[in-house]
Amino acid sequence: MSYPNRASQKLQQNYVRKLISQSDCQTIFNLLTSPKLFEKVESLLPEHRERRFPPTETLSMFIAQVFHQDRSCQNIVNQAAVKLLVSKSNPCSTHTGGYCRARKRLPTQLPKELTLFIGQSVEENVPSSWRWHGRRVRVVDGTSITMPDTSENQSVYPQQGGQKSGLGFPIARLVAVTDLNSGAVQGAAFGRFQGKGTDEKSLLRSLNDLFEAGDVILGDAFFPSYLFIAEMLDKGVDILMEQFGARRKSADFRKGSSLGKLDHVIEIAKPDKKPDWVSQARFDELPDTVAIREFRTKGKIMVTTMKDVKTYSKNSLYSLYKKRWEIETNLGQIKTILGMNILSCKTPEMIEKEIWVYLLGYNLIRLLMVQAAYLSGLQPIDLSFKHCLQLWLNYLQQSVVIDDFELTRLLLLMAQRRVGNRPGRIEPRAVKRRPKAYSMLMKPRAEAREFVRKNGHPKKLK
Repeated sequence: MSYPNRASQKLQQNYVRKLISQSDCQTIFNLLTSPKLFEKVESLLPEHRERRFPPTETLSMFIAQVFHQDRSCQNIVNQAAVKLLVSKSNPCSTHTGGYCRARKRLPTQLPKELTLFIGQSVEENVPSSWRWHGRRVRVVDGTSITMPDTSENQSVYPQQGGQKSGLGFPIARLVAVTDLNSGAVQGAAFGRFQGKGTDEKSLLRSLNDLFEAGDVILGDAFFPSYLFIAEMLDKGVDILMEQFGARRKSADFRKGSSLGKLDHVIEIAKPDKKPDWVSQARFDELPDTVAIREFRTKGKIMVTTMKDVKTYSKNSLYSLYKKRWEIETNLGQIKTILGMNILSCKTPEMIEKEIWVYLLGYNLIRLLMVQAAYLSGLQPIDLSFKHCLQLWLNYLQQSVVIDDFELTRLLLLMAQRRVGNRPGRIEPRAVKRRPKAYSMLMKPRAEAREFVRKNGHPKKLK
């Protein structure tokens, strides 16, 4: 809400206080500065002696790293030294050794549990009016991330098989579950990019405990297998996904029980062979077939377990499915705006920690966006993630104490920048700016350096 230039500050204060007093998500509004969050942090802290970089300080600096364009340890240590200098305290050393050792001591469980705690707290307290048919909608998708080319990283996250040694980068696959309303990450699993048990379905299987009765899951065509559908039906969870490739080609709407034009219920049979990851007893418990609804609309064949045509029409379901694109946008924000597409740590243990710190930083911004959206009568999907991130970083540079009223006014600033409504947006997967005229590195860097010493640099490409 905007005010005329002559509107008094008192009017704005009364407006904001009225919104807060009427809020049915008061828990969200207070979460950032609430004792509940601090209690959660305290409960996760390991036993430690007082050092220059205690766990809470180390985690704060680690999060600050992922928020800034220069994510080097040197930059964040320099910032800490300058802050101490400005506050008239004795500045710390600008050597990074102490901070790097503190990051190694930081338990991975701390950023992981805080990420899930914030995500769950936001989701549980969003206004009921934001929910689809009063139900929670979870969105799942996968992506890949790369990391420094070290022998330790290569041993756990090997590069793609077609690349020569020394020319590729270790690569990991990540599957995330986000809440459709808030965009907050509810859970994540990651592992090697290639090999048995490393596909997106396998990673999602490790997150099955996240889903509860009444939830709706949105996903692409990678996920709707018999076993996943049967497990979700057993939990009382519904799915809405694109039909799997092979079944999509063989779809025949003359078969099954008709629900309308190009809309029917079909049976999917249990596979003959039991997968290695499921026990024989559990496999025997599953039904021989599961009934799902299959329908064609807007050129797509969809599958869902929501078979009530009156409550869930094809148009309603398709409109919901189009919002699945939000997780693509959310993962893009984490990878591109925050920079998680290329990680910095050089060991697998630190890589896991770094991923969870990125997700924690992302959820903190999402928490602010939910608050800003509610105060402004909008939804988080309407707000710009980058705009909110920039305002938050600038606010932290100006203030060391988070004041409730000041924070509220900051949230209203966050709501001023909105993203456009771009349904069905299509963009070419191409870049306009030409790359630099250098050839690709086709041999290990040490060999390439030796070649340059002997023969000089090769000519630039035209």
